[in-house]
Amino acid sequence: MSDGQPSTTDPPVETGPSPVTGPSPESDRPLETDRITPFDPPAGLRRRAALSRLAYPDGHRGWVATGYSVTRAILADPRFSTRRELLHQPVGGERAVEPLEPAEPGIFPHLDPPEHTRFRRLLSHHFGPRRVAELIPAIERYTAQALDTMAAGTGPVDLVTAFAMPVPALVICELLGVPADGRGRIQAATAVMNDLDSRPEQVFEAVTTITATVRGVLADPPAGGLLAHAAASGDLTGEELTNLGMVLLATGHLPTSSMLALGAFALLTDPAQRALLPAHPHEAVEELLRYLSILQFDVRRTALVDVEVDGHVIAAGETVVLSLPVANRDPGRFPDPDRLDVTRSATGHLAFGHGVHHCLGQHLARAELRIGLTALFERFPDLRLAVPAAEVPTRDRMAVYGVDRLPVTWGAGPADQPREVPDHALPDTG
Repeated sequence: MSDGQPSTTDPPVETGPSPVTGPSPESDRPLETDRITPFDPPAGLRRRAALSRLAYPDGHRGWVATGYSVTRAILADPRFSTRRELLHQPVGGERAVEPLEPAEPGIFPHLDPPEHTRFRRLLSHHFGPRRVAELIPAIERYTAQALDTMAAGTGPVDLVTAFAMPVPALVICELLGVPADGRGRIQAATAVMNDLDSRPEQVFEAVTTITATVRGVLADPPAGGLLAHAAASGDLTGEELTNLGMVLLATGHLPTSSMLALGAFALLTDPAQRALLPAHPHEAVEELLRYLSILQFDVRRTALVDVEVDGHVIAAGETVVLSLPVANRDPGRFPDPDRLDVTRSATGHLAFGHGVHHCLGQHLARAELRIGLTALFERFPDLRLAVPAAEVPTRDRMAVYGVDRLPVTWGAGPADQPREVPDHALPDTG
């Protein structure tokens, strides 16, 4: 989830010498998206300065931040807004050139304080460490069920559909009180929303699907679910409840699913680091989050007033893309940043963002990654790729980076094409 708890440790930050206007217009160029390897940020983006001009598809002249200190400072600065109608999109087709409308009531990631704070207070308890601790038996159960289903057959399988997608989806459904029979529709709709090249009509249909699911739950909410609790509070209107549920469903499983699959991919290609996982599960999760940083295009802020950052003036109304993948490879913050080292302390990484919008579900995501990756390699110690690493398709044009498929196999036998795991064979909420 891309929203987060308030930070009280970072005041507004102005860095650098006296303001200048920034590079000349002819230095503007679009956001670089081409990756040379599946685990490293785009090389062109990494060659940029810590803060540089960016040409947006709709003609807007904004910025992109790639340095760790600059990115962290902007994330913590209340003079930058996440309001949807103020943002410009750096990548995409039709969606990137159409003006955005203000967020509907309840779409709290695109609200600024104090409106944003009201929703955060309502939700924080449900995603805090204590509630996540209560969910650990469910996470372990769904993980074991998915691995049992894999083990009951023979490889190869697609680890995305067999494991990485269903486990987080089932957990968020349990947390919200959503029946598991709508899991497939939610996953498909979320994928459309995440694809920045999706047509507006496709996005509208995806939003309609998720909204209908939430309304069905709100019509008869099961006791104990987050949506039932939110409805019982009496603090939200029906429209706010519906949109809140849509946001949580849409953002509550895809990032973790992507990290599970991409993290497994990274460990499968680095046996030495994989061997260290059992002794360093917590450090490994933090390092994978830093090293992979899957929120690649969609973390944006627009200046509400002129703000001096790193010797440049970001003028009111200008949008900044915050490149978390590149910021988390800043050698000034993380020594030898291009090396995956699951024993290092990656504390302070920005994979969950920073400031008042840093990830609401970070404790849940960490638990799912730790439990999921540890159990996966314990259950299948000889797990391996079923295709060359170069043939694994990646989501280069998605707001949330990852892999479309991850064919894996184990044991003896040929590495055939990955079989599909039927939906009925996936774990349920029973």
